[in-house]
Amino acid sequence: MTRSSSSRKRRQAGPSLLRRLLGLGFKLALVGLVLLIGVAIYFDGVVQEKFSGKRWTIPAKVYARPLELFVGQKLKRDDLLTELDALGYRRASQASGPGLISVAGSAVELHSRGFTFYEGVEPAQRIRVTFSGDYVTSLTRAGSTLPVARLEPMLIGGIYPAHNEDRILVRLDEVPQFLTDALIAVEDRDFYDHFGISPKGIARAMWVNLTAGEMRQGGSTLTQQLVKNFYLTNERSLVRKAREAIMAPLLELHYSKQEILEAYLNEVFLGQDGRRAIHGFGLASQYFFSQPVNELKLHQVALLVGMVKGPSYYNPRRHPERALARRNLVLDLLAEQNFAAPEVIEKAKQLPLGVTAQGSLANTSHPALLDLIKRQLREDYREEDLTGEGLRVFTSFDPILQKKAEAALTETFARFKGRTSIDQVEAAMVVANPETGELQALLGSRKPRFAGFNRALDAKRPIGSLVKPAIYLTALERPSQYTLTSLIEDQSFEVKGADGKVWRPKNYDGQPHGTLFLYQALANSYNLSTARLGLDMGVPQVLKTIERLGVETDWPAYPSMLLGAGAMTPLEVATMYQTIANGGFNTPLRVIRSVLDANGQPLKRYPFQLQQRFDPGAIYLLQQAMQRTMREGTGRSAYAQLPGSINVAGKTGTTNDGRDSWFAGFGQDLLAVVWMGRDDNGKAGLTGASGSLQLWSRFMAAAGPSSLSAPPPDNIVTAWVDSRNGLGSEASCPGAVQMPYIRGSEPVQGVRCTPENPVNQVMDWVKGWLE
Repeated sequence: MTRSSSSRKRRQAGPSLLRRLLGLGFKLALVGLVLLIGVAIYFDGVVQEKFSGKRWTIPAKVYARPLELFVGQKLKRDDLLTELDALGYRRASQASGPGLISVAGSAVELHSRGFTFYEGVEPAQRIRVTFSGDYVTSLTRAGSTLPVARLEPMLIGGIYPAHNEDRILVRLDEVPQFLTDALIAVEDRDFYDHFGISPKGIARAMWVNLTAGEMRQGGSTLTQQLVKNFYLTNERSLVRKAREAIMAPLLELHYSKQEILEAYLNEVFLGQDGRRAIHGFGLASQYFFSQPVNELKLHQVALLVGMVKGPSYYNPRRHPERALARRNLVLDLLAEQNFAAPEVIEKAKQLPLGVTAQGSLANTSHPALLDLIKRQLREDYREEDLTGEGLRVFTSFDPILQKKAEAALTETFARFKGRTSIDQVEAAMVVANPETGELQALLGSRKPRFAGFNRALDAKRPIGSLVKPAIYLTALERPSQYTLTSLIEDQSFEVKGADGKVWRPKNYDGQPHGTLFLYQALANSYNLSTARLGLDMGVPQVLKTIERLGVETDWPAYPSMLLGAGAMTPLEVATMYQTIANGGFNTPLRVIRSVLDANGQPLKRYPFQLQQRFDPGAIYLLQQAMQRTMREGTGRSAYAQLPGSINVAGKTGTTNDGRDSWFAGFGQDLLAVVWMGRDDNGKAGLTGASGSLQLWSRFMAAAGPSSLSAPPPDNIVTAWVDSRNGLGSEASCPGAVQMPYIRGSEPVQGVRCTPENPVNQVMDWVKGWLE
């Protein structure tokens, strides 16, 4: 073979190899293109399916009762201001816009925000409220009298999905224009010009960061950030960035800039509240400023926009110096872009961060109450409905009463400081309206923010003498046998049970008290006379009375049940006493009023239920005796804190060795039950009077219940009796008092005055019962 032929063959092989390589490259490119198209089609489906469907799972939101204002309402000016502060209203010289209040002496002017309730929309309006003492004396709007006004209810928590995300959805037209302008100015200047990815923005960010010597700008567009947060994970990898680069233009292809921006406003992560993730500017505004997003000012917007870069690093509560520097840097960036006049920017930089001390929507604010609400809701709704459908739950919870209960709890334990083992003593409290059965406040621990064991619902403890009103009610339902002035014996005795054991009850002071009136035995909580009365009624009959009062028990019919060996939770005790407080009408205790879906449509209401369980006359007599418990009996120390003009009724309860301290009592419109004791059932060293009554009295003194003033039922008559022996008497006789009786059970009237030889000493506290 010649050299020339060899060279010719090499020249021919070169183009052939090149053609083969080009062909292979074309085929690979074609395969790659097909794969890329397939991947793009797949991601296009992912983008459209989620973005066009249900974008977020929205937890159920739980609201307190709305505060209704009207002339004659019992409400202190300071209590109104407390609630307005909790709702995030801000003080100003004039209430010129929603969320603003001005205060001048006894008058409060406020501009409400408006709210959509079950019954319809309550408009935002500017109103003026004036007070005199504890009452609202006028309510006006634009100088005209207003019959009633209703404030928006406080959001007290939520029921969150497994991933613990939370957000308040906002529409683009609900946020201030300068929020979206600032977000675009800081995070993505070319937002309206790119198609999901901005090479210009990446180059500019690199230049700014290099020249500044620090990270001042990021290269990702808002669309890319939304894709990362909405569809992808936070992992740092080329694969994730590639997915982001494909999906961002696809999102821009199908949806408008406005839709993308609105989704970003609701999706962006802006903080962590315990296990709950704070997403979106709507929730962040409430969480950090206790204000709806449409009320934010420039310096507040700058802080939230600045936090997008690093919510934990720039957390204004944990790192205020960093947050302030970041906020001012954002304001400087806005100034560079002529976002606002220099003097406006400079004024904003001089303002403090202005964040609240803690998250106003923290789901740990009222854990005991939320626990109860969740339990009641789960009887009617699936878990996925509660954690993802955006339900709105309206309750009877009263934040003013809750705050007073917590303050009373704190003060009471502060006064107990130094007592033996007091640090181990726990507490629970249930507050309700006895007329409606609505729960208004709840404490599940001596630490109100404790989210663990809920003692108000789950601590089943012996109730001690709280059982005694059921015994006396059983007797008073038999007016032919027992009246308030029936004489009973407080003497020692013993009973041998079926198991051969002997039961020997004793009085707290260890002494019998002889012959006394029935109401004296209850007022002084004597065990011997009470046990005798209960045995006369029959233990099974007393247990039936407890069930009629509203509590299903599985107590055995042992004599010891008559002195409180049976156990109840504080909530069950409140149910029992509600029936007594409400004239014998049982109303199941409830906290939920209504539930609305995400569109404001009603799903279910929890209507008021009422059932008459007892003769009103017998209940009236029992209430009279329980009022004497408070005036001269075991509850008399309450009047060291309560004004003497208020009539309240109640009962102390103490178990063996002072292990449990109880008190249950009520006025006309307020019922409260308190328990104190140790979780290990050790000795608490507190009686009902020295422990729970002290907390109850402090709370009631602050809450100001209406005095018991129900008129006597139709079957109640009054009769003059001798206060020394209960016999009928002339009105003019020494020691004669008027006493209530069920008609037909009153003693014979008009007999001659009895001689000064009393069976019992004169009880002055009987006088004036019905005066």
